[in-house]
Amino acid sequence: MAAVFWSAQAASVLAMDPILPHDQVRPGMTGTAWTVVDSSGVRKDFQVDIVGTLDNGKGSQPMIMAKASGPVIEQTGGILQGMSGSPVYVGGRLVGAVAAGIKEMTPYTFFITPIDEMLPLWKMPDRKNQTHIHTIDLHKLAEEQAKKEAEQKKKQEERAGKGAGGKLTGDALIERAREALAEQKKKAAAEEAASPAAPSESAGKADSADAKESAAPAEKTAEPKSVLYFSGFNQAGLNFLQKQLDPQGTMKFLPMGAPVQADMNRTDYEASLAPGSAIGVAVAYGDFAVGATGTVTAVDGQKVLAFGHPFMHRGNVNYFMTDAKVVGTISGQSNGMKIANIGSIIGRISQDRATGIAGTIGTFPAVVPIRVKVRDASLARVDDYGARIAYDEDFLAQLSGGIAYAAMSKTSDNLSGSTAKVSFTIRTNAVKGGKVERNNMFYNAADVGQIAMAELMQAMTIISQNSDMESDIIDVQVQIDVDDTRRTASLISAVPDRKTARPGEVVNFTTTIKPWRKAKETMIIPYTVPENQPDGPLVLDIRGGGLVPATPIMVLQQSGLDVKSEDDAKLTAADRLKKLQESGRNNEIIIAPGPVQKQLSAHEQRRLAQEQARRKAASRKVTLLGAGEKKKTGESKFATNYIIDNVIHATLQIERK
Repeated sequence: MAAVFWSAQAASVLAMDPILPHDQVRPGMTGTAWTVVDSSGVRKDFQVDIVGTLDNGKGSQPMIMAKASGPVIEQTGGILQGMSGSPVYVGGRLVGAVAAGIKEMTPYTFFITPIDEMLPLWKMPDRKNQTHIHTIDLHKLAEEQAKKEAEQKKKQEERAGKGAGGKLTGDALIERAREALAEQKKKAAAEEAASPAAPSESAGKADSADAKESAAPAEKTAEPKSVLYFSGFNQAGLNFLQKQLDPQGTMKFLPMGAPVQADMNRTDYEASLAPGSAIGVAVAYGDFAVGATGTVTAVDGQKVLAFGHPFMHRGNVNYFMTDAKVVGTISGQSNGMKIANIGSIIGRISQDRATGIAGTIGTFPAVVPIRVKVRDASLARVDDYGARIAYDEDFLAQLSGGIAYAAMSKTSDNLSGSTAKVSFTIRTNAVKGGKVERNNMFYNAADVGQIAMAELMQAMTIISQNSDMESDIIDVQVQIDVDDTRRTASLISAVPDRKTARPGEVVNFTTTIKPWRKAKETMIIPYTVPENQPDGPLVLDIRGGGLVPATPIMVLQQSGLDVKSEDDAKLTAADRLKKLQESGRNNEIIIAPGPVQKQLSAHEQRRLAQEQARRKAASRKVTLLGAGEKKKTGESKFATNYIIDNVIHATLQIERK
């Protein structure tokens, strides 16, 4: 009965505690900090003695130096990662957030980020979370549904509130019990709010394991590192994602912090937090999660401040806010940590700044759902994975590719010497048709997953970096088929059925390939000579679809630089996506003119233009069978079951008469 009652109640709302600005803080002041250190979820206090204030000059962030003591600190062995954001009070007034210790020195001395430096986060511009897709406010929908149910229930109770003889019925007794519990809750909240020394004890649910290893301003502090928790990723998946998100190695990646099964994919619309509670922030959530945990510093209604230092220092952001469940603490001189698991989604983080993170409970980020289905033929295993990625353009491509790779790696266990077929569909308004679809085949002796994710990440990058508009992505579906055999083949020969041809004519090439450790195979591939092809020799490349002549621009792109050719720079995002979808696949044999062909003279160009006009007029005669439809010439594609790994050449003599 009590469980039913509490789940039906709206979360209590806290008002902002009074503050003590850092310019009023003096050495020798004694205060109290609050944090959660174990699985009980109870916030515990420890003593804080102010040592002094630090100011590194104009434009620098002031900090307050302090020492921690008391039973809680003795238990944990000092200030740990994950305690960041813990509120510090002096005389019942909020001074700031525990932010950092001094690496390789005593873990009992730490720095406080002043609360007056954190409060401006609530007023920072928020231009993220914009979407043109029609959405439903689930929170509002739930409230309206609960209101209707309450009204219907009230009418039913009015009609049958009392039974025979004026005695209360069972339903009425339950309602009386609920009312009594409500009065007890209100009374307890009022008593706690009357105590100025401690932050209000509303239903604090969230904790976070520090996003920064150290944020102290003094020169003696270590270079700070963001600490990211990753759940669902095996070591190979973690290594792959680290290369994508942090190629310079500036962050710590820890394989822990998974949402517990009961909280997985759950959104808590009635959540509340209190100063000192655990809190989580995530950029991906579900079977694969990426985020961090820490501590709430201040609450004002639905607005929250936490961490006392950056998560990833990205400014205006669009991340999940979650509650968190503390597991315990691990002491250490320079790397002690409070371990916590990311919990249910409860809101949105909108600011990730030098002084901390800020967000709102009950509002939620725009998301990109991703589903990955992996089939491994050799292990006879099929697995489905799902996650939600917060729509932040800085991470969409990397996280999409990282999640798909991790799913592939976990299902197949070993990706060396394997062949993979990858198909994906991205539903987006970046293209007129509403879908970006692509499938391809990959092989790699070391790790096929390292190259198999490239096109998915390329497509997501084009969409998220659309220079014309902010494109919406409805969802991403990925299908991966893995075979632990090598499915490659080399072209042996391509013999045309004639040596001389006219523009527009079809020439059939008898093409022979030699698959890896298999017998030769032969196929007939038709090729249509371009209608604008001049007289003379036509040199053709017969190649695998993934083999294109390398250019200096491509070499730079493969090294990780974001550069475009002059032609690509003129393309819209939709054009670039179309180009990707129509580009050759690795398992195709493509017959196309080579890169160097004879240049036309001015006379030949005029004659060719007249010929093209004549042919165009003739092509307007359309039969009922569609025989007059225009066909694309100049390139033929033929799909095979192998990745074609080489190029051969053939020559036709073109005669226009």
